[in-house]
Amino acid sequence: MTWDFLDNKAILVTGGTGSFGHKFVQTLLAETSAARIIIFSRDELKQSVMEATIPDPERRLRFFLGDIRDLPRLQRAFRGVDYVVHAAALKQVPMLEYNPFEAVQTNIIGTQNVINAAIDQKVKKLLLVSTDKAANPANLYGATKLCAERLMVASNSYSGADGTKLSVVRYGNVVGSRGSLVKVIEEQRKTGEVTLTHEDMTRFWITLDQGIDLVFNALARMHGGEIFVPKIPSMKIKDFIQAMAPESTIRVIGIRPGEKLHETLITPEEARHTKEFDSYYVILPENRWYSLEEQYAGGKNVPNDFFFASHKNSDWLDHEGLKRLLESL
Repeated sequence: MTWDFLDNKAILVTGGTGSFGHKFVQTLLAETSAARIIIFSRDELKQSVMEATIPDPERRLRFFLGDIRDLPRLQRAFRGVDYVVHAAALKQVPMLEYNPFEAVQTNIIGTQNVINAAIDQKVKKLLLVSTDKAANPANLYGATKLCAERLMVASNSYSGADGTKLSVVRYGNVVGSRGSLVKVIEEQRKTGEVTLTHEDMTRFWITLDQGIDLVFNALARMHGGEIFVPKIPSMKIKDFIQAMAPESTIRVIGIRPGEKLHETLITPEEARHTKEFDSYYVILPENRWYSLEEQYAGGKNVPNDFFFASHKNSDWLDHEGLKRLLESL
């Protein structure tokens, strides 16, 4: 698929200095003819480093300091913007269990601010980057991202038929992102010992490039109200560690506060309104006033008891598959 729909358009990324945002902006510069690419974030140092390290000979990049908790600042930033990708969030699970209302203010109230600004400034499309932890959440981070998803889907009723379209992408652990398991293992293996919270723990795995492809495809296809979920493989954390650090011993330390044994991307409740395509699923909105059945008629209905969870997956990474994935980073 080409990204012609971005030609001469303005696109803004909240949380644009994070791992996803950094790679997404590089891809926008390299593969699209977007007129303006705006990074909206609250970290001036990361913006300064990003500006200094990403080549921008056509001067398409704009850096906008601000916090999504600040609605007036968002209103100013969104003026004249066609597309917004909302990736800003607080996401460190143990830290948010200890500082719960900080997560609420950023991930829930901040998302509502983004929605309000997008609708008020007549942004064409707004896409939320979500997480598998939002499905059947067991921690505060997951609960706040579930709220963010629900806000995004329901807000299509406020924007109207010709207004802003709002949708979601939901995916699993990003291999090699800032603070990811790969980075933790690389540091711990220097000591000869790597910690593991539970021997049976499983996770979904996706690369940054795959996540970015999902976002581009969702931006191109979305009608508003959908949740896009990629078909991605699972792997046991123990196997992941053994593949990355075979010479290290593994010490089991117990599950951390808010940590799940397995993650979920589509729940059995969501299966009743989910369509399957070759490389992804689309969870359609349940609201009776807003049906997308016609737009997604080409998809296949999944079984009513379908459960896309990391321990129930039909696609598993082995050591060789993980090696190829890491080499692609």
